[in-house]
Amino acid sequence: MQLAQKIKRKIRSWIEAVLQGQHDHYSCNLPKESGFLSSLILKSLFSDVYINPIQTKRLKILSKNGIIVYASKYKSSFEYLFYHTRYKEEGIPFPEIGFGYRIFIWQKVSRLVRIALAHVDHFLRYKTFPNPYGSGFFKRQLAAGSAAFLSLVDRKGFYHRLVKAKQDPLEYLIELQRTIDRPIYIIPQWLLFSKRPHRIPPSLVDIIFGSEENPGRLRRWAIVFRTPQKAFVEISDPVNLKDFLQEPENQDRDLEQLSFTLRNRLLDQMNRHRQSITGPVLKTRDELKELVLRSERFQDFMKRYDRSRDKNKDVSEIYKKADAYLNEIAADYSITFIQTLSIIFGWIWKTMFDGITLDMEGLNRVKSAATKAPLVFVPCHRSHFDYLILNYLLFTNNMPCPHMAAGRNLAFWPMGTLFRKSGAFFIKRTFHGAKLYTAIFSGYVHMLIEQGFNIEFFIEGGRSRTGKMVLPKTGLISILLDAYKNGACQDLMFVPVYIGYDRLLEESAILKELEGARKKQESFWQLIRARKVLKKQYGRIYVQFDQPISLKALVSRSNQSLKDMEPAEYQALGRNLSYRIINAINHISVVTAQALTASAILNYPKRRFSQKELMVYVETYLSYLLSQKVRLSENLDDPYHGVENVLAKYNDQKFIARQRAKGENDAATDEKWYLVWDNKRLNLEYYKNNCIHFFIPAAYTALAILSYDAFQFSASALHSDYNFLQDFFKYEFAYDVDKTPEYMVRKTLKAFIDDAVLMPHPTLPDTYNITAAGFRKLLYFASFLKTYFEAYWVVLKVLKAYNRRDLVKKERIKKIRALGNQLYKQREIERREALSQVNYENALTFFNFKGIRGAENKEGIEFYTQVIQKYLNCFMVQK
Repeated sequence: MQLAQKIKRKIRSWIEAVLQGQHDHYSCNLPKESGFLSSLILKSLFSDVYINPIQTKRLKILSKNGIIVYASKYKSSFEYLFYHTRYKEEGIPFPEIGFGYRIFIWQKVSRLVRIALAHVDHFLRYKTFPNPYGSGFFKRQLAAGSAAFLSLVDRKGFYHRLVKAKQDPLEYLIELQRTIDRPIYIIPQWLLFSKRPHRIPPSLVDIIFGSEENPGRLRRWAIVFRTPQKAFVEISDPVNLKDFLQEPENQDRDLEQLSFTLRNRLLDQMNRHRQSITGPVLKTRDELKELVLRSERFQDFMKRYDRSRDKNKDVSEIYKKADAYLNEIAADYSITFIQTLSIIFGWIWKTMFDGITLDMEGLNRVKSAATKAPLVFVPCHRSHFDYLILNYLLFTNNMPCPHMAAGRNLAFWPMGTLFRKSGAFFIKRTFHGAKLYTAIFSGYVHMLIEQGFNIEFFIEGGRSRTGKMVLPKTGLISILLDAYKNGACQDLMFVPVYIGYDRLLEESAILKELEGARKKQESFWQLIRARKVLKKQYGRIYVQFDQPISLKALVSRSNQSLKDMEPAEYQALGRNLSYRIINAINHISVVTAQALTASAILNYPKRRFSQKELMVYVETYLSYLLSQKVRLSENLDDPYHGVENVLAKYNDQKFIARQRAKGENDAATDEKWYLVWDNKRLNLEYYKNNCIHFFIPAAYTALAILSYDAFQFSASALHSDYNFLQDFFKYEFAYDVDKTPEYMVRKTLKAFIDDAVLMPHPTLPDTYNITAAGFRKLLYFASFLKTYFEAYWVVLKVLKAYNRRDLVKKERIKKIRALGNQLYKQREIERREALSQVNYENALTFFNFKGIRGAENKEGIEFYTQVIQKYLNCFMVQK
């Protein structure tokens, strides 16, 4: 008996030694220290799968504050191994616990022995296998900081939970959260093997090897072996379990209801996240057309249209015409085509440009918004490349290419077909009187949003010819508002996007149009001739994203639904949204060394300048931009060398010419002098206008101060001038609808004080003195407006010379251009860039709005003549 006891103790001692004094050995646990060979194999297999570093940065922050539990949609040991291996390699919290998982083949042999021994020993002693839930293993590991992994959908999950009464991981986590203060973060994530959207019906490959969303084992391993670069990880927003339990609607729910609600929320979030990457289920073009033509909305329209139309026309003819319109409008989205284009354009960007500066943080905000509602991307429009760059960047960063509204002028062969395959749908410039076309186009947009597609359109209508934002066209905004009002979606997110260039590709063509040349129609031959641009370098491209604007949130501020709004209120909402988007794009613009140097050259009062003199302007402007927290390009990190490089490029482009310094002999000199060519000022004006919107509040305030004609003034005295200037140039510059002139004056005065332009009066409140250096700097800012005053003055002189009925619009523009050229030759106008057709047209629009249409409006002409002269006199001291 004693011998038996002794043997038993020795066996127990041996078991305890092998088990290292504990029974917490489970196959669901993948410890940090794994076998050398298995670790080497897994690292080599998974190393090429892309993980977004910005998304993983958040994981490190969350792990400091709470417990991390990763969630996948489908149960997959492959994914558990992947996240454990790659996250460990990336230095981020990696899952060591797999709820409901059993991993054997990749464990160390010594661990397999311990796992087997622990289970046998536990069974022999207690007649049951060890349970990581009941033993407290999971709780201890999570409390110690280990991350966990669970799956939301399991082929046998329902059977295990409800038939065999096995522990549900979500129920366990809910119960655990109730006992601890530290929050548990459940983080849904996808390991995706393709960006392709779902297709109906599935292909034969999908049926045999599993879908691309949930591939079978063979398909997963085949992708990892053959094309691992196709696979990528997307991490969704975390769900804070502590906050979830504190939600009012969850207070009275039992554990089973809570886990059911939580599972559904996580699954819904994951499905929406996947759709934000791949896009909605892809239907054929004919199926989408059918959805438009057979929709209840279009049928209701046809009943109304049938009553008003010519009775001699058969209904079938109307449907035939509607089908023809839809063929003209509809995209023919092809993911295969987009994948091919992304390779081609990747090469083009590398050939033509020095790189793309992409706002990754902004893009991740957009990705998050895409899981909540369809997106409407609204970029500024400077170049035909805008269409391609945004789609390329979205696709390469795991978002679907949006359906893009393009002008019908771009439907020429073969580009029309290429654009359609990329998701473009085509739109007429005007819908006036075309009821059937309007119904078809509106129905198509409604269908796209209803199906969950993202949309892209240019709110300016066409490319900006001036370099600054064109005031918004609200037609498509109204159609989108109608779609939202009619229930196409629960919310709609508008994403303002800035796309900027160091150097514009279409520069020469746009400048010809500014000088009055007729716009050339796009054609295939233009495309062929454009091949030579591939041999040139155009600097960098800049892409920025602002915070998405929720239409639902915007409407809720008005305290009434869209359906209850009067037509005037409805239109006002559309205008308000449009201007918010314009201002948001302006706000996120990037100021480049090219734009800042062009501004300094054109605002300098003389044609000839030195780099040293120019740097005084640049440094003044930079100081102001920094005070406003404006985004600056990399070439302004070192302003002096940045400007020096730009001057060299402008010299190469023949915008300016390098000059010999005064008294300079053949010996080398450090001082560099330049001369700006008069016929190239319009080129520079384009780049100056890329950043002018940032300086407009400062220009208004500076000019208000200068027009006060005293070295001491009160802030309140500037408000009337600021208000006037904001109204006077309302067709040139969009102003922020949420900020009053008083606020803008106060903000600008603070920046002027910080730069020693102004000095607060020591005793008088709200009173300021102009410093000696400050007077010059005020002129630097006010000079941004001089070009526009000169252009408006030319227009006013023509209006004074002719009655309204004497000239039709085209003749009036000709007279204005002729007079402008004459006044410039006579040196009554100093800035050649004032002779811009766009400036003339904007001036005519303003004066027409004020009721000044010809010589018969003497009072108005006299008033504005005096006002313009008053402001122009402020610049006389520069001469």
